Amino acid sequence: MTRYPFSAVVGQDDLKLALVLAAVNRGIGGVLLRGQKGSAKTTIARGLAGLLPDAAAFVELPLGATEERVIGSLDLASMLAGAGVRFQAGLLATAHGGVLYVDEVNLLADHLVDVLLDVAVSGENVVERDGVSHRHPARFVLVGSMNPEEGELRPQLLDRFGLAVDVAAPVDAAVRAEIVRRRLDFDADPADFRSRWAPAEDTLVERLCAARPAGVPDDLLEPIASLCVAVGAEGLRADLVIARAAAALAGWEGRTTAGPDDVRRVAHLALAHRSRRTPFEAPGIDHQELADALDQSLGDGADDGAGDPTDGDAGRGPERHHDGAGPARPVRLASAPSPGGAPGRRSPGSGPRGRLVSDRAAEGPVASLAVAGTARATAVARVADPDSPPLLREAVREAKVANLVVIAVDTSGSMGAERRMAAVTAAVHGLLVDAYQRRDRVAVVGFRDQGAEVVVRPTGSIEIAKTRLGSVTTGGRTPLAAGIDAALDLASSSSVDHRPLVVLVSDGRATAAAAGVDPMAAALDAAGRVRRRGVSAVVVDAEDGPTRLRLALPLAEAMGARYLTLAEMEAGGLG
Repeated sequence: MTRYPFSAVVGQDDLKLALVLAAVNRGIGGVLLRGQKGSAKTTIARGLAGLLPDAAAFVELPLGATEERVIGSLDLASMLAGAGVRFQAGLLATAHGGVLYVDEVNLLADHLVDVLLDVAVSGENVVERDGVSHRHPARFVLVGSMNPEEGELRPQLLDRFGLAVDVAAPVDAAVRAEIVRRRLDFDADPADFRSRWAPAEDTLVERLCAARPAGVPDDLLEPIASLCVAVGAEGLRADLVIARAAAALAGWEGRTTAGPDDVRRVAHLALAHRSRRTPFEAPGIDHQELADALDQSLGDGADDGAGDPTDGDAGRGPERHHDGAGPARPVRLASAPSPGGAPGRRSPGSGPRGRLVSDRAAEGPVASLAVAGTARATAVARVADPDSPPLLREAVREAKVANLVVIAVDTSGSMGAERRMAAVTAAVHGLLVDAYQRRDRVAVVGFRDQGAEVVVRPTGSIEIAKTRLGSVTTGGRTPLAAGIDAALDLASSSSVDHRPLVVLVSDGRATAAAAGVDPMAAALDAAGRVRRRGVSAVVVDAEDGPTRLRLALPLAEAMGARYLTLAEMEAGGLG
């Protein structure tokens, strides 16, 4: 594929700077690009590969890739041909010296993200599996992109990306027009377009080849540490990344020593994804908070020059807004165990993806071949019969299985005063925090008047769920049976990768049902259907007032559900 020149990209200065710094100093780690589709993320990452020495590779990692395809495995054909044990290189080896790009990295299996981040920092891939002990260099620039609306990375993985950039298409019409103009020009004649940008590209290539990380003076380390403390960055990774990025920036600009101005110019790239206080706060760091922390740690930056990203709008992350809703700690729930797995959240389950734990004789089409097992079985069979055909063995894999949490919320008039609905919303927020931490998907069903509606389709984005929940209309009668059925239908239609869990938040009153049907009897029948389908459930009794009828308790018994009061849920006292 003909690469669009890196130097021809209009704007996106933060994105280009982050990629260049990661190329100058691979110890920075990966670069995470968060933002809108169609904002040139892939184009710029591919263009970076064109600046690296020796016609560097640009490798795109597909989401469906197995661990063997990524890190490498036994060469089965070589073994079966009697050529001995050989290592078959994976995508990490292919990407050596170039760029490894992972689109929608937030949807990639966690254990693969772990592997990529480890190798990106160490520069070496070590394989100890399937009877193979092998290591090879794998120095590449890891670039991951994601759309936050599709779900966040877990905090543990997010922190391990060295730099992060919030990417958005420009809003200036003249800039957008120039982007389209250049792209159309490139599409019409790629060779001619590249030739016109060749001098600028050659200059960048020479500059990148010559760049080496500068030294970081000892007296700069304490201000960097003070900065990280001031913005609430956990751990020491932020300190290391800022020091390395400042050194890379100084080296990129031909200086031998990094200084305070370099720290100012890279701080927002290293801290924006590490300053998040709770999952409900918008990712990023407030520009004024960062500016104040920089001034406090490094001194007044008035004379530091135009590179300060806190001047104007350049480099600003989205401001955080926290409404204080939700319990102080997440509410934790457990679901029924998957076949062969343990009870609880994200317990192991078998499937076509995940870590290889064993192998078995293949029966019918092989979904995932166990390379080492096939080689061993075939070798043993050929001792007795040299002409024996290959004996295929199927891989048995294990992966953590998350939940689809379907929250059915009674939004009818029986929930009464605004204060009670606010309490329910806060408790639901606790569930969303737990879902975020465990990579669950969340859906919300609201029921009132004559029926139920899906307020939030299954999503991994708790920001979306919180926003939609805040706009729910309340009042009217209580079609409790309709709410339970809607939640059950949504839970039962979940993908095989997510086990369903229904959480009913209601005071147990039912005042509406189909004509001629007792509303409470209909609700109990619906609750019984949840139990018969084997769907795990929790009933949260939202009843309020001095007199408690506990009408939600029979519902919990009919569902086979765990029964909780709203007070217990708000306290976060679930294990």
